[in-house]
Amino acid sequence: MPGKTTAHTRKILILDTTLRDGEQAPLCSMNPGEKLEVARKLEKLGVDVIEAGFPASSPGDLESVRGIAAIIKDCTVAGLCRALEKDIDAGWAALKKAYHPRLHVFIATSPIHMKWKLKMTRDEVLKQAVSAVLYAKKYCNDVEFSAEDAFRSDPDFVCMVFGEAIKAGALTVCFPDTVGYALPDEFGKRISYIRKNTPGIERVKLSVHCHNDLGLAVANSLSAITAGADQVECTINGIGERAGNASLEEIIMAIKVRKNVLNIETRINTTQIHSTSRLVSQVTGIKVQPNKPIVGENAFVHEAGIHQHGVIAKRETYEIMTPESVGISKNQMVVGKHSGRHAFEERLKWLGFNVDNDTLEKIFIEFKLLADKKKIVNDRDIEALARGASATVPETWNLDHWAVNTGSALGATGTIRLKYKDGKSKKLVSLGDGPIDAIYKAINQIIGKEPELELYEIGAITGGSSSQGETMVRIRWEDRYYNGHGVSTDVIESSIKAYLSAINAMEWELAAFKKVKK
Repeated sequence: MPGKTTAHTRKILILDTTLRDGEQAPLCSMNPGEKLEVARKLEKLGVDVIEAGFPASSPGDLESVRGIAAIIKDCTVAGLCRALEKDIDAGWAALKKAYHPRLHVFIATSPIHMKWKLKMTRDEVLKQAVSAVLYAKKYCNDVEFSAEDAFRSDPDFVCMVFGEAIKAGALTVCFPDTVGYALPDEFGKRISYIRKNTPGIERVKLSVHCHNDLGLAVANSLSAITAGADQVECTINGIGERAGNASLEEIIMAIKVRKNVLNIETRINTTQIHSTSRLVSQVTGIKVQPNKPIVGENAFVHEAGIHQHGVIAKRETYEIMTPESVGISKNQMVVGKHSGRHAFEERLKWLGFNVDNDTLEKIFIEFKLLADKKKIVNDRDIEALARGASATVPETWNLDHWAVNTGSALGATGTIRLKYKDGKSKKLVSLGDGPIDAIYKAINQIIGKEPELELYEIGAITGGSSSQGETMVRIRWEDRYYNGHGVSTDVIESSIKAYLSAINAMEWELAAFKKVKK
């Protein structure tokens, strides 16, 4: 729960749209199990609203939102809907069992959108906006209305539409900079204008939703907050359409670090920021750039001699926040094969993993095996083990055995044996340009499909020659993308695990699609 608010401190609500706007970004798609995992993490992070998806966009998205709505208790769960009755029907079908549901309806209000996309007049847009809010209110008390491309709209028209939406029952009105066109000073002034000229605005929450096309989404969001916005819509790692959305972690830490100036607070638990960022990066396959503020690998690294000297003498010389404040603990868990199960479970919880007893046992066994191979097992290793053991999709294919034979004077030969979900094993040998190519070709022959490998990345989780290798892959099959993640002290094994993870996600979705068609 949020801390005690002083008389001079204003509380801002955080709507996270990673699972909706973030997931719409090219190559950022997640399967339902991964979305559920991210939703649980966002709840632990302390966001006020999780925008879980766009239920009318597909049966899969509707089911995904429904699954999230059924388990999230401490956040409002929202579904996005166009200002159409069929969209709102789908939204409510997904949200009706939510503990705290919100229907979020939108329609564009800018001249260019109304003319070229909607082919509607101002009066028609106004009428449809009001009609949509009234229709949504029949289902749900908590309705948010957004004027798409609001910044490029006539401000007085937005005030009129907002006023009528409020009269119809909207409890939140959102002013988006949909194409990231605004500059911070003018965006703040526009928010002030909306607050002063919208009838009934004092009775509802005013939200902002900024895109990052000019790299100003966070600056515009902060400018809006100082101008009186009550809610900010953002995503983890700033993922989203085109150049992305306002980055949650940057907004939150700006509010925390500059609280003496902004006099703002949120209920976000900042110590969960780093692990949430890593989770989203892993399930989407989109790596965070090293110099990304707050969550990049270099965010708290000092290489220049003068900087190192200053930090050693007094940390605040070059650090305006501590690594611990965003969940990067210097008290790393250094454990070995004699470490106890209870201490291991407590560290898992600190890292943000709440698992059942069966999963805990599975992770603990993997930890013991890793401890036999490595002298030191730290938090990054444990996090990787937990992610690998907490499978979000059933394992259609499971790795049983593998071997490779390769050398500079030889081609590569890969041998692999996979176990199918029915318990039967299949073994195959294949030639390739290298060990990974050979193994992947063998897997493709066993499963009877040849998905295209779109991405293959491998890195070390920690330093040293005994570090675990972490592999991310992305495959494409019939215009759908599937991400996979694998970890092992052997880079070939981590590559196999990542590929099978993506294959299993593909097989699961294809099986689910067949059920829907029936």
